[in-house]
Amino acid sequence: MRDYSMRQDSVKWVWIDLDDTLIDFRANSRVALRLLYDEMNLGRFYSCCNDWIAAYEKNNKSLWDRYNRAEITKEFLRIERMRAVIADAWQGGNDDLVSLSWEMDRVYLARLAEQKTLVGGAREMLDYLRGREYNIGVLSNGFSQVQHLKIASAGLTDKIDLVVLSDDIGVNKPDRRIYDYAMGKAGCPNPEAHVMIGDNPDTDIAGAIAAGWGAIYFNRSKVATPVMHERFVEIGSLASVICLL
Repeated sequence: MRDYSMRQDSVKWVWIDLDDTLIDFRANSRVALRLLYDEMNLGRFYSCCNDWIAAYEKNNKSLWDRYNRAEITKEFLRIERMRAVIADAWQGGNDDLVSLSWEMDRVYLARLAEQKTLVGGAREMLDYLRGREYNIGVLSNGFSQVQHLKIASAGLTDKIDLVVLSDDIGVNKPDRRIYDYAMGKAGCPNPEAHVMIGDNPDTDIAGAIAAGWGAIYFNRSKVATPVMHERFVEIGSLASVICLL
């Protein structure tokens, strides 16, 4: 566990990653994948829905890692995360496979946007931060077309002051430019006035540190903490934010 004291009096903006920090992406995604399995008759490719979900999640994680490193485009990620996991069992032509993959992705994103499950303590944390008169922002690498819908479905729209999405500006976390862009949108150029809360040490935390922000690593999965060259706060539950800010 790493910990240090933040200068609470200097913090004006608290930025929070959306997926798996505020919204329980893993739980919501699995619901959406089960709905997709039924709606798109994916039993013709996977006799067991759990096998389909496992194959998708493994492939999707690899693609997102590449996307966060700016190695692939959003369009490639969206189609390949579906195409790759059904290609071996596909018996039709390539054009039909591509068409089906796009339709699968469209349905998946639509079902995902309908889900409402939050990470434990997320709503209480937002209410606390609002009561303390912090400005609250979302800073996410997610896709624009679905992130706003997810925020609305979860009933968080009125709790968030500003949403900055990499998809809208063409720069992903941990690139410092997205943090600089967020400061500009907030009208608050002092890095010490900003804190980032997120579950991904490679994107959320490393990027915030490089930008001069405060950083709170939400180690929800209790994985071994990576070694970083700067100090940061590590927490295991969102309730701990109340003790820090």
